[in-house]
Amino acid sequence: MAPMRCSICGRAFDSEQSQTMPFCSQRCKDIDRNRWLNEEYGLPWEPAVERPEGADPSADNRGG
Repeated sequence: MAPMRCSICGRAFDSEQSQTMPFCSQRCKDIDRNRWLNEEYGLPWEPAVERPEGADPSADNRGG
């Protein structure tokens, strides 16, 4: 038995018996999926630096 806690509801469950790992149930799996789809979760990112057309991209690496 490998006990785990569901990251959605906090319920303890046996990971070897779960068909919806890493969640305890299909309900919690669906809640997680909907949070991603509704953009409640996201990955960190930085917007790309916009350069004027024809600018030298190697200029970003110069000290100064």
